[in-house]
Amino acid sequence: MAGTVEQQQRMQLIKGERHLFSSSDDAIVMKQILATHAPDGREVEVRPILNLVEDILRRATPTAVMVPQAHELELVEDKAQKYEVTSMLEALAYPIHRISSEITYKCSGGGEAHATALALFQTLSTYTWDAKLVLTLAAFAVTYGGFWLSAQIYTVNPLAKSIAQLKQLPDILEQTDVLKPRFDAINNLIKAMLDVTKCIIEFKELPTEYIPLDSPDINLAMAHIPTAVYWIVRSVLACASQIIALIGLGHEYMSSTTEAWELSSLAHKVANIHGHHDKKISRFYQTLVRLFETIHLDNMKILKALIYSKDDLPLIEGTTKKRVRVDVLRRKIVLLFITDLDITPEELFVLIQIYNDTHQGKVERHYEIVWLPIINLHVSLLPSKETTFDQLSSVMPWYSLQHPALLDKAVVKYIRDVWHFDKKPILVVLDPQGKVVCPNALHMMWIWGSLAFPFTSAREEALWKEETWRLELLIDEIDPTIVEWAREGRHICLYGGEDIDWIRQFTTTMKHITQETRIPIEMVYVGKSNRKEKNKKIISIIAAEKLSSYWEEPAMIWFFWVRIESMWHSKRQHGHTVDTDQIMQEVTQMLSFDGSDEGWAVFSRGLMEIVKSSAKKLLDCLNEFDGWKGNIELVGFVRALENALAPYWTHEHCTRLILPGETGVIKEEVVCAECKKPMDQFVLYRCCNE
Repeated sequence: MAGTVEQQQRMQLIKGERHLFSSSDDAIVMKQILATHAPDGREVEVRPILNLVEDILRRATPTAVMVPQAHELELVEDKAQKYEVTSMLEALAYPIHRISSEITYKCSGGGEAHATALALFQTLSTYTWDAKLVLTLAAFAVTYGGFWLSAQIYTVNPLAKSIAQLKQLPDILEQTDVLKPRFDAINNLIKAMLDVTKCIIEFKELPTEYIPLDSPDINLAMAHIPTAVYWIVRSVLACASQIIALIGLGHEYMSSTTEAWELSSLAHKVANIHGHHDKKISRFYQTLVRLFETIHLDNMKILKALIYSKDDLPLIEGTTKKRVRVDVLRRKIVLLFITDLDITPEELFVLIQIYNDTHQGKVERHYEIVWLPIINLHVSLLPSKETTFDQLSSVMPWYSLQHPALLDKAVVKYIRDVWHFDKKPILVVLDPQGKVVCPNALHMMWIWGSLAFPFTSAREEALWKEETWRLELLIDEIDPTIVEWAREGRHICLYGGEDIDWIRQFTTTMKHITQETRIPIEMVYVGKSNRKEKNKKIISIIAAEKLSSYWEEPAMIWFFWVRIESMWHSKRQHGHTVDTDQIMQEVTQMLSFDGSDEGWAVFSRGLMEIVKSSAKKLLDCLNEFDGWKGNIELVGFVRALENALAPYWTHEHCTRLILPGETGVIKEEVVCAECKKPMDQFVLYRCCNE
């Protein structure tokens, strides 16, 4: 009899939900909650705590109710160390423990749900709304994580096994079929709670110095926050009650589906709160779509929709660093430079050079660049990132956004979904009426610089029609000295790779050939893409042993390869293939050279004569120099080498083409195991016929 009474008391906390779901008078409830709110001015950095909470709940929440084997256990990354919040967590450890104990006590002893929530709000009275929310979630994560930690490792850890036996976890986990609806409901509710919490945190993180707090939209959002916090606290109590009630209540409780329904109803209410927020984003998103489909007299509607229009001065002018209105861009060609905060120094350096060369000494510019930085909406802009943003903005000679938060969530979604931004920088071109005339002009900017103005897709196609495969296309303005050599009709050899033994053999062989033929050949080492440190080591050896000339500046090597890669992307965007386009064929072969472990070389005389080869074939051919040197007087060195290489071509090959790209399969960020930074994603094309 006593057990039945105790069980009824424990169930009361969950069953008490029905009263509020049937009542329409939420105003009375919220009046009581608001009466407890008396913040003392303390600010809690909630984002790092939320990251920890989300990590715990993600790892604890089962996709299926089952016990993993020992080999399935994974190492947990130390989030506290990552975000440098150890000292803050020390200060909050006791409040979190106290709230966790209070939740456990209230949920174990029974009681009406609203009264329990009200008591919790009284305990949290001195904290801000976002802090109340995150501390409550942290307290729940301790209980929930502890429950599932024991469940996950009790078969492989003796201590966990003893604790699990006291809690009767083996009996609980044997009831997989019965428990599935309940845990599905808990999982759904946890997801809804986290979604709404992130929205509240994102709102709290908006920079108040840039966004007016007296605007109607801000006031409306602030009025909804206490209600959202209240229902998440109620949801936490319901989830905690489910977990605590599982311990020792037996099969009668497990077989009940009523509580699963209660959780589903609560999840529905919390999801509705999040849905309201999402609907606002969706409406704004559709507005953007319609705006870009409409013909306008100028670009103001488009730009003010993209850039936070309620801030009168949302942009920073590049030269004076003063805040200015969007109107300064009226009826101009605008290039939106869209990146994250991890721009490489080489990218920024080269783009600044192109921009300055175009605008040097000119009062009226042909176009304007505006930097739109995209940040991860689920990670706060930590002080280190704020510093990075300020540093980047300070060196940019063009316009930049005053703060990343001035990009609305719907705008970021549009940029990702429609313009396909994903980590790699893009340069979206808007004509004076705000129409997108090129979804990404960065490729033509790298290839032709300001010559590509007005940076339309039609201009890009026209430039390709004028191009031929020649040394000047490869080098352009990267090294004016080499271009001058070519115009003088000199023999030039560009070579690369990272096999220093092959480099020694190749350069030594070439010295013997130049001495014998008395034909001076300017040899320049141009490195390998994405191998900055390796390039430095090889260049130091080349310099010490005086093997050849080289590019010492990393930006030159980077730009050489990024231009070739841009040629490939540009040609591909216009439908050109290896079968139908010679430049596409040559560019693809250059990229395959870079993707291999071998060396390679390109020989040229003047602007038009050009031949290239991979390491082994080239060295084999050069070693047989005596057999074909007689042709040099007839056709010249480059043509003689080209003819001599022909017999070395075979069907046997193994070619690799490695390009930055998105496969569409792995969407989440992959972190380097060594430095913990996000890894770049590449697509590997491979053809082996050996």
